[in-house]
Amino acid sequence: MTDQNLVRRLREEVADVLARQRREDASNGLPPMTAEDERQFARAVVTRVLDAYAREEIRAGRTPPAQDEEAQLADGIHAALFGVGRLQPLLDDPDVENIDINGCDQVFIGYADGREVIGEPVADSDDELVELVQTLGAYSGLTSRPFDTANPQLDLRLPDGSRLSAVMGVCQRPSLSIRRARLSRVSLDTLVGYGSMSPEVAAFLSAAVRARKNIMIAGATNAGKTTLLRALANEIEPHERLITVERALELGLGEFQDLHPNVVAFEERLPNSEGQGAIHMAELVRRSLRMNPSRVIVGEVLGDEIVTMLNAMSQGNDGSLSTIHANSSAEVFNRICTYAIQSAERLPAEAAMMLIGGAIDFVVFCERVNLYHDGGTLRRMVTSIREVNGVDGRVLSSEVFAVGPEGNAVPAAAISCLRELEAVGYVPGAAPTWIETEGVRV
Repeated sequence: MTDQNLVRRLREEVADVLARQRREDASNGLPPMTAEDERQFARAVVTRVLDAYAREEIRAGRTPPAQDEEAQLADGIHAALFGVGRLQPLLDDPDVENIDINGCDQVFIGYADGREVIGEPVADSDDELVELVQTLGAYSGLTSRPFDTANPQLDLRLPDGSRLSAVMGVCQRPSLSIRRARLSRVSLDTLVGYGSMSPEVAAFLSAAVRARKNIMIAGATNAGKTTLLRALANEIEPHERLITVERALELGLGEFQDLHPNVVAFEERLPNSEGQGAIHMAELVRRSLRMNPSRVIVGEVLGDEIVTMLNAMSQGNDGSLSTIHANSSAEVFNRICTYAIQSAERLPAEAAMMLIGGAIDFVVFCERVNLYHDGGTLRRMVTSIREVNGVDGRVLSSEVFAVGPEGNAVPAAAISCLRELEAVGYVPGAAPTWIETEGVRV
């Protein structure tokens, strides 16, 4: 087992060399190293530090680390500098879905099959846990994000695509929640194979994206909204220019050049210690409209950016996608209206409803469903799709797909824009995109 005290000591030596190099570059007027260059430089420094440690052990008459032990130390030092330290084994486990940490020694691990397990401590003290989060904040995302008493909240995307949310100062001990991105390159067919939706729902959603319908994905926390958003985005043709707007980079659409070669990812910027330099979501959405987008994708709507986004949807930027927290597909309109009332524009409810009616075409609702006939497994499913039909004092809508006996959404009402969907290849009651062989979907 790797000696964590030794890793910590050697990490500090490497960090000192990195800090000294940064100061020298700045004093010589050189541009700062890119994140990748700094990681490569750090690996060279780690090698030198480990060589010096081995010589020190030999001089002291002790046995230096073996080759495999040295490799583990190097990985541990690099993970402590740029990675996630002792969290790395959990993030390497493909079955781990959520990690909740209430202080360094209270670790709760949620697996994809619904199991909840108490894990090993991820740090030796709460101070070390805070230091780990500070390191992640410094090296994850587009800009450094502080995590201290002046900035007690932090949201960021980890190197593997997982989402981390951390708080301190407002609770007795620093607390973290990590939500794994188990499916990064995901398609609608993938979700059909997992049982998250029927083949007909997948065919409908694919056609809605190709027909450039504005789609809002709704659901509770951990319902699979972001995964579904990725799947819908992957239905967009590669020649289209996508601009994503997020509080913390998470979607990662630009990682797959064959799917989306032309992607600009905007990330909200937090204020500095003087309270200056913040760039908020609403401003980024406005900026995205000046960047020649084919489509604008807003990772998660949580505030006043909703008005800017709805204006964009209703002014020609068709085919936009976003997610929002809601308890049902019908409740989405009230939630959006509430955000609009609280925005800087202070839209009255009637104006907000009119804006919704002219901007959103479909609301897709997904939720976690307990499949007791399948060992109590939790499965994320699309359970409702609602089409916006207009406004008459309130938003008029029809539930074109509603929850069926199996938990999945099934056809429930006529689709008013059916001809537009048929024009891009949609066939109601479409055949499955997969076949079942010996009980296995392929």
